[in-house]
Amino acid sequence: MTESPALAIRDLRVSFGNGGNGGNGANGGDGGDIVRAVDGVTIDVRPGEIVAVVGESGSGKSVTSMSTLGLLPRTAEVSGSIQVGGVDVTTLDAGRLRAIRGAEVAMVFQEPMTALNPAFTVGWQVAEALRLHIEDMSKKQAYDRAAELLAMVGIRDARRRLDQFPHELSGGLRQRVMIAMAIACEPKVLIADEATTALDVTVQAEILDLLRDLRTRFGMAMLVITHNMGVVADIADRVVVMYQGKVVEQATVEDLFARPRADYTKKLLTSVPRLAPGQRRARTRAREQGEAPALALDNLVVEFRGKGGGTNRAVDEVSLTIGRGEVLGLVGESGSGKSTVGRTAIGLIKPASGAVRLLGEPLTGAKGRDLRRLRRRCSIVFQDPASSLDPRMTVGDCIAEPMVINKVGDRGDRDDRVAALLRSVKLDPAVRSRYPHELSGGQRQRIGIARAIALDPELIIADEPTSALDVSVQAAVLDLFLELQDRLGFACLFITHDLAVVGLVADRVAVMNSGRLVEEGPRDQVLFDPRQDYTRRLVAAAPVPDPAAQRERRAQRLSL
Repeated sequence: MTESPALAIRDLRVSFGNGGNGGNGANGGDGGDIVRAVDGVTIDVRPGEIVAVVGESGSGKSVTSMSTLGLLPRTAEVSGSIQVGGVDVTTLDAGRLRAIRGAEVAMVFQEPMTALNPAFTVGWQVAEALRLHIEDMSKKQAYDRAAELLAMVGIRDARRRLDQFPHELSGGLRQRVMIAMAIACEPKVLIADEATTALDVTVQAEILDLLRDLRTRFGMAMLVITHNMGVVADIADRVVVMYQGKVVEQATVEDLFARPRADYTKKLLTSVPRLAPGQRRARTRAREQGEAPALALDNLVVEFRGKGGGTNRAVDEVSLTIGRGEVLGLVGESGSGKSTVGRTAIGLIKPASGAVRLLGEPLTGAKGRDLRRLRRRCSIVFQDPASSLDPRMTVGDCIAEPMVINKVGDRGDRDDRVAALLRSVKLDPAVRSRYPHELSGGQRQRIGIARAIALDPELIIADEPTSALDVSVQAAVLDLFLELQDRLGFACLFITHDLAVVGLVADRVAVMNSGRLVEEGPRDQVLFDPRQDYTRRLVAAAPVPDPAAQRERRAQRLSL
């Protein structure tokens, strides 16, 4: 290519200190310590090109992207240059920066629910983006254009959606609204920072299709920040690999996957779970004579009260069983009822009808001492350990809490048990005195697992336990889960939208759609020879970390 870059980042360096020295650093160093988050990064993105930036948490990906729009805190010290259309944004004052944000370079953030203002309608927010940059545009013209933009990004009945608030939309629709706002003024550069991380595979595939279409339609340069190597294989032309603030490798997407040069890149690719038959041998413990399954759901119905006093059926007559020592993977799109099934199975949600039996005993209708006794024999690992661990309690107290509630042992016994649990999840017992916010996401998830196995449960509900983790941390947590499950023999309902993870951990797979169970069977049969059209679409939508294979899968998905 001979065309000048739409985005040119040259020798970018970003440092943070303790914020107390007049802007010469940023966050969190003690006594003026300086942390260099980005160290000499150089990246070009040409018009119509999609460049993916990958690396584990803390590698400097998001700091690089935020620098491009001048969104770093005042305490950040920035050097080098970032040119958008030949203009160095690092030299612009606040007024000029506001003028180019949205007009020349725009960003799609990871979590649209926090990026969109909950107090304003979708139409108002998209129209605001237009009126800020087009002075002579009337309110009516802005709303008309907002409707066109919503339709352009694939939102049906766009006029009606203008009057809705963000909380009234699904995650996929909110992300489309964010993209509509970002492209409103047809910027030269679009930055997507983990824009598909929290989405299920079918919605993720739709968003990636949309980004490709926008690239073709407007010729935008795109910088895609992600930790999902399947997404990289699906959408990127070139890939930049970052580690500890530095670029360790740049290559075309084909070369990177086929011939990685840097040791870190090789390690990253090795950590990616791949969907392949025969990944996990059956580990189901042989059931003893007369032994009941770990979990049995019989015609389970769960309803929630909707607007106007009506009801919304979230789970519709679901029946399934999990044998002792068995892992059942439960998959489906967002809103399919997966998490509701998991929470109902452990007694956190009361069903409208149907029965739940834990370890042969009825959970539905159980009260008081009987309910506590049953709950002691099962536990749950939540998706986000940062919100499920009490920030006011130390790590040791968080892990010991189930033992305290169930009056297990004295303080000395519990301290010994906490130390043993920390070692079992590959953490130093010394972290017991720290607080959750002082640990990384992967460490917090290990704490969540340690807490879940504190009472030696016979059944664990794992609700999206790795979806928010980068690939190397995810691999470590999955290895830990498999090791513990083999050693301790607990049964597990493993809820996830990542089919490669299901292929790695599950013995059997159940598929949900719109509250109903549509398919169930052995892992390899469901994932590689599905009987239902919905399951076929779900499997075809899951990206694989291989550019050539992913092109074939995309063509297959579009033909279904």
